[in-house]
Amino acid sequence: MQEKRKPYEPSVEEMVSGILEGNRRMLSRAITLVESTKPEHESKAHEILDRCLAVKKETIRIGITGSPGAGKSTFIEALGKEITGEGLRLAVLAVDPSSSRSGGSILGDKARMERLAANPDAFIRPTASSGHLGGTSPKTHEAILLCEAAGFDVVIVETVGVGQSEITADSMVDFILLLMLPGSGDELQGIKRGIMEVADAIAVTKSDGAQEPLAMVSKADFQAALRMLPQKQQFHQPKVFLTSAVTGRGIADVWVEIRETLAAMRSGNILQKRRKEQLKQLLYTSIETILKAKFFNDDTVRGMLPGIEQQVLSETISPFSGAKTLLEAFCRKQ
Repeated sequence: MQEKRKPYEPSVEEMVSGILEGNRRMLSRAITLVESTKPEHESKAHEILDRCLAVKKETIRIGITGSPGAGKSTFIEALGKEITGEGLRLAVLAVDPSSSRSGGSILGDKARMERLAANPDAFIRPTASSGHLGGTSPKTHEAILLCEAAGFDVVIVETVGVGQSEITADSMVDFILLLMLPGSGDELQGIKRGIMEVADAIAVTKSDGAQEPLAMVSKADFQAALRMLPQKQQFHQPKVFLTSAVTGRGIADVWVEIRETLAAMRSGNILQKRRKEQLKQLLYTSIETILKAKFFNDDTVRGMLPGIEQQVLSETISPFSGAKTLLEAFCRKQ
């Protein structure tokens, strides 16, 4: 019986060179490597990221969020046409929710953005959230860095769209655009203390046809709500736009608003400071991820965990005492 050949694995040098040359296949492989939970992929992924991070490029990072049904994919396709129409290269990192039971994800955003997916200046990467809170996937920030190294001018992160937890996306993008449906003013009470506070602009989607009068009312509601919230940027008051991906209404206006806001952030050195703060946050997130993995993979912890868990469930000890016992045993070995 003929021995099965192992698939060819490019070296770090080949992958980095490919990414810097804009090779989409190598970019996709690198993102897959970074997203992998296999320990043997970790070192290679970190080396690729280190090399790519050294590449400096002025980019625009946009986070697009909104409740399910707000038309995020359709809106992104229309906005993507506007962006690529100016000769800019666009990467879209579309995060889909994962099932809490199977861990699976539909990953249908690429199919929903069919025209944009066929655009040679656009790259769409669907990613499962893997149960990660914050509307993004565990490695979204790293994927952004790889896309920038590959030469993309604009990176859009389409979040899961579940409400308040979307504020995590603000720690990795420059501009948060919140999409809302006409007549969704009642949702303000549920989301205003979360995503509304970090939104740089709101786009009322599907503002055409019979829905236009309702969209006008919603716009006024959102404008009133924004005036009551603390201002995110001292130099910038978030605006509300009426948009339609079908007619193209307001799409160009949103893009102009994004560019003008980013230009003001650059001139005031705000963007540079923000990017450094985001890298600092990524450092601490990475520390937590590495420590958690080391803790649960430790032989002593794995041996003790079932017994501690049983004691907690039988209420012999508290969860806090159980956690402390495991942590102390782990630290003694280090």
